[in-house]
Amino acid sequence: MMQGSSAGQQDHPAAGPAAWLAALGAAMAVAMALLMPAAAAAEGRLVAHLSSKAQADPPKGAEGLCRRYDWACARGSSARLTADQIRMADKLNRRINASVRPVTDLAQYGREEHWARPTARGGDCEDIALLKKAELIRMDIAPDRLLLAEVLDGQRNNHAVLILRKDDGDYVLDNLTNRMLPWSQTPYTFLRMQDSSAPHRWKAVFAGGIFRG
Repeated sequence: MMQGSSAGQQDHPAAGPAAWLAALGAAMAVAMALLMPAAAAAEGRLVAHLSSKAQADPPKGAEGLCRRYDWACARGSSARLTADQIRMADKLNRRINASVRPVTDLAQYGREEHWARPTARGGDCEDIALLKKAELIRMDIAPDRLLLAEVLDGQRNNHAVLILRKDDGDYVLDNLTNRMLPWSQTPYTFLRMQDSSAPHRWKAVFAGGIFRG
């Protein structure tokens, strides 16, 4: 899907804006047209948590994710996050960003899109997001507080991040920065993310970025 990069580097896919438009498909395009006014209004209020809207198809390459990794689609108890867990998440974000080498899916699997954990060779952005989710679940953070999301970066290139759902808002764990930022403080357009109540499903989001008024 996307080239994995360490913090501070750019993360460019093999194709440009046409690729994400094709990936979203006709149903997503219709949903976007219907939901853009509501998304813009919500963005104006700077909602602390991302609000999911219509059901969406999973990103290309993520179709078999739940079969490969049952933990990636596990439900949780929404147990309250502790201060120690939040500090651990920040440290883990930095550590994984520094340790995983950027390798594209095309170079590693011979296909443009394949969501998987990084290999010994490395991984791209969605691989890194998956690794962070797996490690944070091992640290006893509830899975429904850890949501994979697809975004567009400032150049409208596809990118994947992990959302940490804190009580005071959604924070982004990103391989392009070591800072764990509230979603509204990132430059990203949030397209879709896992449904927190049923993570095997994906929901349209349409917030931030191009939806900012």
